[in-house]
Amino acid sequence: GLYTVSFTLGGTSTVTSLLVEISDGTTWTTLTNLTSSPWLTYLDSTSYANGTYNLRATAYDSTNQEDVMQISDSFTIDNQVPDITIFTVLNPVIGSGDTANDRAWFNIDSTGTLEFRWGVNDDDLLRASLVNVPGPSTPPNDGPSSISYGWDWASGNMEEGTWNPRITVYDNSGLTATETIFIGIDRTGPSLGTLTVGDGSGWYDSSTVTISGLVSSADDGQGCGLDYIEISTDGTTWISTTSDNYDLTLLEGANSVSVRAVDNIGNTGPTTQLNVQIDTTNPEEVGWIVEQITTDRTGTVPIEFSAVDYTSGIDNVASYIEYGFDSNGVGQTPDLSGSWQQISTTGLSGVIAQSSWSTKSRQYLMLRAHVVDLAGNSITTSPASYQVLPSLDLYWNTSETNLDRLIVKPGELTGNVTITSLLETSEGYGGSVTIQLESAPADRTSSVSWTVLETINLNSGSLTDSTELLIWNYTVPDSGQFDLRLVIDPNNVIDEYDESNNKNHMVVTGATISSIIDAPSFAPSILLVLITSFAISFVSNRPRD
Repeated sequence: GLYTVSFTLGGTSTVTSLLVEISDGTTWTTLTNLTSSPWLTYLDSTSYANGTYNLRATAYDSTNQEDVMQISDSFTIDNQVPDITIFTVLNPVIGSGDTANDRAWFNIDSTGTLEFRWGVNDDDLLRASLVNVPGPSTPPNDGPSSISYGWDWASGNMEEGTWNPRITVYDNSGLTATETIFIGIDRTGPSLGTLTVGDGSGWYDSSTVTISGLVSSADDGQGCGLDYIEISTDGTTWISTTSDNYDLTLLEGANSVSVRAVDNIGNTGPTTQLNVQIDTTNPEEVGWIVEQITTDRTGTVPIEFSAVDYTSGIDNVASYIEYGFDSNGVGQTPDLSGSWQQISTTGLSGVIAQSSWSTKSRQYLMLRAHVVDLAGNSITTSPASYQVLPSLDLYWNTSETNLDRLIVKPGELTGNVTITSLLETSEGYGGSVTIQLESAPADRTSSVSWTVLETINLNSGSLTDSTELLIWNYTVPDSGQFDLRLVIDPNNVIDEYDESNNKNHMVVTGATISSIIDAPSFAPSILLVLITSFAISFVSNRPRD
């Protein structure tokens, strides 16, 4: 410590200086040179190594011009700096507190208590102080009147954060020692940032998805640090992981996944809810909606494909329709186009445009759809075909085409019938047309062919007004029934919308006098009426047996 060294001078001589020296038994070293009263100085023992020393005082007597010397008795310097043997905080959750990287962490509440303990080796211990502790103030000194070797510190406002409490130990020699401990208070669990599920889309086509960013997105602020991540699919059972990525197997449909982070002292952070939607089922096709296409169409043809997906729904951006033209409507690739072409819009509806549909007569419009749901499941439909039909159609007006008599007496004089027929077209036609009247016995066998009775060739332009009235004459040759038919374009020269309505069938009967009443009026003769009346009278007047 620091000691006062004073000197007492006697006699009548005048002392003008006093040289004070110290020696460790080897050499003398000047401590100070006093030139006036008071004759005193100070010795700081801490400036010297432990050992045995002497002091020497040399006074200069200016009256007698001589030095007067005095050597002190030997004394020992034994400097003992306080040696702190322990400085700690009791009951941390983790950490020793020895370094900033190994803090002693606590999760006490704001009114909790930190129990500091210390110990020291020193021969003249005085007191100890503690600073840099959590709270608005600091603990009182431990000593000097009574030393407890510790503090139970409760500031009443233990805030979360990190502190470096420092103890300073003092002894009566004026020597001190300090030591620091590293602590932290953490009551808040880690928060989670943005988590990524799968590729980040809304729906997934696999029942197993990967949740990413679990560890890298966790933030514990100035706390004790992340320990692990917990994941739950029911909010009750939790699975822990320390990986940044985790594979989770889920059920079809919408799943709610809970994720939370836990720090190193057990604080649990807020729960993040993830909506994970699973769809592993392909869309289901319903069918096509396509208008009838004829060669007189101008502009576009609207088309639509219907499909359903009961889980995620149809993705109208990823889905699309392809088309092409084919010669027979069969196969996987349209042979006339050579390849599939996508329509101009995405989705499952749109239009197909052609500069002229008249050149596509009898070709097949081939269609197929690529249907994708929101999870990425997809189907490609089998090709469907729709024939482009001619807009021109020739047909008989059946209400205006008929025989004037159905039953006649055969023969040149009595068997003549007249056929009135009205030929119509769906649009004005400028070409020529061949029409035939044909007959055949009604009871014919399969080996009997139709007989052409008459052929009419309508000149080009006859049907520009879409109608033509034709009169035919036919003579029933014999008794019995005869089939008649009028045939439009018998050689199928004209490309028509419907070839099946080109024939009109009729039946005429030839009957003798014994089997037919005169056909024109069906009125009974007077003789037949008289014979019938006589027969009825005879039957009604017969006596009963």
